[in-house]
Amino acid sequence: MLNNLIMNVIQAAPNGIVNEKTIFRFKQRNNIVNAEYSGGKIKKGYLIGFLQKKVLTFTYCQFRLSGELDHGKSKCVLSVDPNNGKLKLTEKFDMKTESSTEIGINVFMEI
Repeated sequence: MLNNLIMNVIQAAPNGIVNEKTIFRFKQRNNIVNAEYSGGKIKKGYLIGFLQKKVLTFTYCQFRLSGELDHGKSKCVLSVDPNNGKLKLTEKFDMKTESSTEIGINVFMEI
């Protein structure tokens, strides 16, 4: 379902770091999913997790262009956008930065 899928963020949380310029390249083997991502404010990021039915749960770490290192966990619900038939992920994240803990929602869309 997610293997070789490329996505970006179409709706970013106000306190989020990723944005429409952040490109995610997913790989999937059985129910194990990983991705590398970069762009926008992110120099390099990695995530790894598992897919159960239509829920993707993962942990991630990312290095910002500013030099800050963030990490956290996310739970995403997969759906198909009725307008274009593309795969969409609605992510609820819990992110730890060097100075705070942030929560929010991002929406990813297949490119």
